[in-house]
This record gives sequence, C-alpha cells and structure tokens, in this order.
Amino acid sequence: AALGGVILIGALVLLMNYNHPYSNMAREYYVTTPIVPAVGGIVTSVEIEPNKVVEKGTVLFRIDPKPYASVVRQKQALLAGTRDGVRELEQAVAAARARVVEVTANRDRTQGVFQRYESIFDRGAISANELETRRQAYLADEAVLERAEADLERAQVAFESGIDGENPEVARLQAELEKARYDLERTVVRAPTSGYVTQLILRPGMMAAALPLRPVMTFVHEEKVPMIAAFRQNSALRLKAGYEAEIVYPSIPGRVFHGEVVSVLPSMAEGQLLASGNLIGTETFQRIGRVPVVIDVTDDLTEYNLPTGSRAQVAVYSDHWHHVAIMRKILLRMSSWQNYLYLDH
Repeated sequence: AALGGVILIGALVLLMNYNHPYSNMAREYYVTTPIVPAVGGIVTSVEIEPNKVVEKGTVLFRIDPKPYASVVRQKQALLAGTRDGVRELEQAVAAARARVVEVTANRDRTQGVFQRYESIFDRGAISANELETRRQAYLADEAVLERAEADLERAQVAFESGIDGENPEVARLQAELEKARYDLERTVVRAPTSGYVTQLILRPGMMAAALPLRPVMTFVHEEKVPMIAAFRQNSALRLKAGYEAEIVYPSIPGRVFHGEVVSVLPSMAEGQLLASGNLIGTETFQRIGRVPVVIDVTDDLTEYNLPTGSRAQVAVYSDHWHHVAIMRKILLRMSSWQNYLYLDH
C-alpha cells in the first residue's frame, strides 16, 4: 500500500509538472529611455520632480541657450547680407534681359534694311558697296546680340543656380540657419512620452554633454508593464496563448492573482549569435536557457502600490489533465504563504 501510494503520488506530480508548468523566474519588465540632450551646455534649471508622472512634451530641464542664440543671430546676419547680394544679381539679370531686348530690336532693324537692299540689288538700284555696308551692319548687330544673350545666360546662372533654382550660397546659409535654430530648440529637453524620472540627480550648474554614453537622467515610460516568466523547455508544448495563469508576488504574501498567457516569445537569448571575429565555442552549448512567456495580470494591483520590476512566481494551467491542476494551485498558495517567513534582521 505504501509503495502504491508513492507511485500514485509520484505519477500525479509528474503529470502536474508537465501539464501545468510552474516558474519561480518571473518579473515585471518596463521600458526606460536614457535622456541624452541633443546639444551640450550648462544646465540652468531642472523643472520636474522625481517619481511624478508628467505628460508628453513637459519640460524636463533647460540648457543655457545663449551660445546657440548667438549662432542663430550670426547666421541670420550672414543670410541677410547674402540675400542683398542675390538681389544685386537679380538686378543684373534684369539689366541683361533689357540689353538683349534692345540689341534684338537693333538687329531686327538692320536685318530688315539689309533684306530690302538685297531685294533691290538685283535690279541695279544700289551698288555692291552699299549692300556690303548694310550686310556688315547686320552681322555686327547679330554679334552684339549673341554677346548680350551670353551675358544674360551668365547672369541667370549666377542668380538661379543651386537647389530648385535657389542661389547656392543662400541655400547653404539657410540650411545652417535651420540647423542653428534646431540646436537652439534642443536646449529645452522635453519628455518623450507620458512617464516619470526616477533617481533624479541632475542639478542646475551641471554640464550636460551630448554623448550617447553619458545620459543625464532615466525616463520611465508610463505604460502597461508586461510580466515575463521563464519556463523549462520541457513544458514548451503546454505553453500557449490564452491559457490561464496565476501569479504570486513575494512582496504581497498570502495573495494569488489571476492572469493569462499573452504569447510565447519565439526566441531565446541563449541561442543568439552576433557577427564578430570570435568563433563559437563549446561553452555556448552549455547554456540551456528557458522559454520566455509574456503574462498579462488581469487582476487590479493598483491598491498594493507594487514597484515595477517586482519578482514573481507563475503557474500556467493548460487544457490537459486539468483535474490535477488543483495540486498546482495548492502548492502555489502554500508558496505564497511562505513569503511571510524570512530571517533577515
């Protein structure tokens, strides 16, 4: 009878472990953004309080704008002077165009005279010298017209060359002015989304550098925090989206919360390979890894003021051998009550 009881209980435990997997490796994960200013400078003011939620676009801190405002004024002055020069080029184009009109009229006049003389030359009304004089006058005006058209083309090239017909110097200075204005706007650092800053250490007078590896604060986004639990690979076939889950927090002893499997992540970090000059060694195969599963806690936890990032224990109840799930529920509740007991002092 004793041996039969051991075999029966052992079989039930094995069925429970496989069909209703359990993991003590679960945690709530949240996303943070390291705040790195786009421009560097002396911090003049910090306008938020730590651990208080702010809306998107709220000013976090300000950097001394004087150096960047000076650059904007400098670029504006250079652009204004260049535009005056461009207006002179525009006037030169207008003068060259008027010169072309004038010379064209002279050419047309001398061309008409030459054609009339040419028509009466055959009747002997004029001499060959008179005809040649009119022809030379016509050819001279034609050459003057060609020079005037060339001058007009050069003036138009100097005035209209560049991007989309804009003067190249004006286009360059306009781009520099836009960059200077952008840098000036970036002296005011704003919240990327709704959220809060925790462990705020930044103070006025400190130097904020535009270096990716030197963030000045960490911004925590206010969004639903997912829980990820790591299960043994043995239970991978019993982990599917929609299955019921129960969660136990060490920080809330004696309570069990309900949840649901959202998804089973398709990749494990232990199998990741990065392109590098290092070859794959045997130690890579020794890392077993666990299946990451996203859990949605459906119960309301707001009254407990639970810190984000809290550790938890998770049990998932599949559709197989559901009648042995009662054992897992009992063991999970026993584990929750054990959280009252610890020896730290």
